[in-house]
Amino acid sequence: MLRPGRSCPIRMTFGLGSAPYLAILTKLRDALDVPVIASLNGTSPGGWVDLAQDLATAGAAAIELNLYDIATSFSESAADLELRQLAVVASVVKATTVPVIVKLSPFYSSLPGFIRGIEGTGARAVVLFNRFYQPDVDLDALDVSRTLATSTSSELPLRLHACALLSGRTPLQLGLTGGVHSGDDAAKAVLCGAHTVQVVSTLLEHGPDRLQRLVDELRSRLQRRGYRSIEEARGVLSLGRAPDPHAWERLNYARLLQSWEPRPPSRSTK
Repeated sequence: MLRPGRSCPIRMTFGLGSAPYLAILTKLRDALDVPVIASLNGTSPGGWVDLAQDLATAGAAAIELNLYDIATSFSESAADLELRQLAVVASVVKATTVPVIVKLSPFYSSLPGFIRGIEGTGARAVVLFNRFYQPDVDLDALDVSRTLATSTSSELPLRLHACALLSGRTPLQLGLTGGVHSGDDAAKAVLCGAHTVQVVSTLLEHGPDRLQRLVDELRSRLQRRGYRSIEEARGVLSLGRAPDPHAWERLNYARLLQSWEPRPPSRSTK
């Protein structure tokens, strides 16, 4: 997937704005044997959604629309924000002829309800969940610090839970992103219902060759479990198919607490 302002195989850097972005997208389309998905950010409907059609013309096989909208007004309700976001999705779907994928944040009080709204816009898929880079506080400089932190596998359970809740209950395809660092991580995503898995942090840390290792580990893990294909494995641990579906629900809260055991104190060495 190509994002404005990020490095790419054609050039290391390029300026902001649609023209350089579209030029890079066209070059990637001509140079690669895999589909290229263009990324588009949106917070409110407007004329800028015409860029979606330009992206399709430049060679994007699909558009991933990132809904990045932070509520800051006390007068705006969650329903107001969600209606505005759904209007953004509908506008982008209307403006282009290629499939639209919606990348969501985890901050919805009723994710299934919002997914139902997305179904009505004509979007084809959703991705769970966007990793918003949260600013920290620099106490020495008394300022806000902005540092890019890569993901870890500890972020994966939030995504697995969402996939398991939605799998088999929506016609939208499900993508999972955030916390996939190994083939086992990817296998968990598939078993919970993911159709696709996005991998970024582990490639940044270990290089592109890591991808082949991840694919091999995923294939080996599923084969050892007796699955002959990804399709056969997909969703077997979803809410509707898991051996213990209550494990995904509030009922399991007490059991999770009971599973905690204190670690023995570490012994200091002299």
